[in-house]
Amino acid sequence: MAILKIQVLVLTTMTVISALFVDAGDKNSVFSPCADTTVQRSDGFSLGIAFATTVAFFYNNTLQLSPCDKRLSLSTANSQLALFRPKVDEISLLTINTTTNFSPGSYGGYMVAFAGRKYAARSPVAFVANSTYTVTSFTLVLEFKKGVLQNLYWKRDGCASCSASSNFVCLNNQDCAIKTSSCKNQGGSVDCSLGIQLTFSGTDKHEAVLNSWYEVKNLRQYSLYGVYSDLKASLTSQYSSFF
Repeated sequence: MAILKIQVLVLTTMTVISALFVDAGDKNSVFSPCADTTVQRSDGFSLGIAFATTVAFFYNNTLQLSPCDKRLSLSTANSQLALFRPKVDEISLLTINTTTNFSPGSYGGYMVAFAGRKYAARSPVAFVANSTYTVTSFTLVLEFKKGVLQNLYWKRDGCASCSASSNFVCLNNQDCAIKTSSCKNQGGSVDCSLGIQLTFSGTDKHEAVLNSWYEVKNLRQYSLYGVYSDLKASLTSQYSSFF
């Protein structure tokens, strides 16, 4: 079974913050999320998550581009960028601490995950937060072919993880959200830190099958609430006591 890892990133007011973790088993020397690379299992892989308004991710309001594309001019927009380096084919929990000065709603409320230059892979735009609702739990799948990233996409569970609780709201029949006014950074009592469960599918450069996404499918739920229920220090442990 794929190994469970947690990576924590605390955003400050800086434009770019990086969390690039390296170990001896990492054979990938490419660290920029805007550069191409070919990876094998257990390599580190750099990806970015950009926060901005929906329109900021589209060129001429019609074509969604990678945040690496300079035509988007995200560097001059009201945006934030988080960088991560998970290990290929390990189930990771990427977290961003929103109890500090960072609030997704203050930077447009939407996010896009991205990596690569030639293929410029990027996820669809996903809603995170506004003044009314905040979504704290996501699952992101990275799809590779012969070790080259082909696609990133959000895997939704249709609100299965929150259907039994009246304290959550199901947005668009796909995301569980809580009231933003309940978040600590808005004066409430809930830590609304963003958590992204990261998994892999496809094949590495040796054509070995990446299994972490299939491991997640076999778990009780797709969301963080089921997968990380036993991690007392994680962002999800608070919900059982609060609700």
